[in-house]
Amino acid sequence: MPLSKHSSLQVRWGLAVVFFIFITATSKGNSKETPQNTELKHKIGQMLIIGFRGMELQANNHIIADIQQRHISGVILFDYDAPSKKYGRNISNPKQLKQLSADLQKLTNEKLIISIDQEGGKVNRLKAKYGFPASVSAEYLGKINNEDSTRYYASICAKTLKAHGINLNFAPCVDVNLNPKNPIIGGVQRSFSKDTTTIIRHAQWWLETQQSLGVIGSLKHFPGHGSSSADTHLGNVDVSKTWNTCELAPYRQLIQTGQVHVVMTSHIFNAHLDPHYPATLSKAILTDILRQQLHFKGVIITDDLAMGALVKNYSLEAILEHAINAGADLLCLSNNGETYDPCIAQKAVDIIFKLVKSGKIAPETIDASYKRIQELKRLL
Repeated sequence: MPLSKHSSLQVRWGLAVVFFIFITATSKGNSKETPQNTELKHKIGQMLIIGFRGMELQANNHIIADIQQRHISGVILFDYDAPSKKYGRNISNPKQLKQLSADLQKLTNEKLIISIDQEGGKVNRLKAKYGFPASVSAEYLGKINNEDSTRYYASICAKTLKAHGINLNFAPCVDVNLNPKNPIIGGVQRSFSKDTTTIIRHAQWWLETQQSLGVIGSLKHFPGHGSSSADTHLGNVDVSKTWNTCELAPYRQLIQTGQVHVVMTSHIFNAHLDPHYPATLSKAILTDILRQQLHFKGVIITDDLAMGALVKNYSLEAILEHAINAGADLLCLSNNGETYDPCIAQKAVDIIFKLVKSGKIAPETIDASYKRIQELKRLL
């Protein structure tokens, strides 16, 4: 039976509505892939340092896509895998490590940051039992207090890192040894001294030597972890009653030398500096103190965002939002906390992209971090 004029009009209107919905949905989908959004996601990826499992690169390892598709800035290497409580994560011997670093670097035409915590002593990923040179602790160097000794061990460390493709070392630690029983600093010999002048001297010798041999160093843990009586890996650490302004002295003096290119944050809470947020998430600490008062122009990197002080109190979205708005440039997602997530880089990019699009993070903030990161890479 032929359609009436009225029915025919309804069909045409219905088709028009369907077509409009289709075009609108398609255009919205395509908007996610505009050059501007692609560029933004690239810049966001450059803000990430990601941890992964594997002593060699298998085709199905997520770190390959993280580097090639999500454009992460770099990786962090460990010998111990905390989620499984087993050794044998990224490092077994010198030959293996050199090959792994070379394979990682080949994945991108951009300079890849390959980072590690190689302070010496108990914070030592490149152990002598794996075939690497023996190391000593910061406390040992501070006690003998000899420039030649500190430069000697810094030289061995830097040459070893450089030879194995590692270009960023999260050392020296400049925490002041205000509590010798501190389970994460003084108790494990990570501080040069309780005297800030001694810390400044040894940290400067270490930085100068390390960077002259092609490895960038990083001061840590800002604004000072030395007075604490607990470990931020495990949960909240409040230093409001123990922190001392002297803990800023190493940063102030060393930044003035122009040799500090990276500063790592701490997750400690200090109500006198910020009554609401731990340091990593605090604009009052990272921007107002580190950037404005101490005039630091380089890259601020977070301590591992998987640590208990943060993940037990904030969602991943809240951590990323507050850290970036606080002033952090590089976000360390080690995948070496309580759990391992092969999708962590993709999740972080998606969350930060959404935060920018919703107006919770300004695009200019991402741009500023990206520029500082690219300047750091030119130094590597």
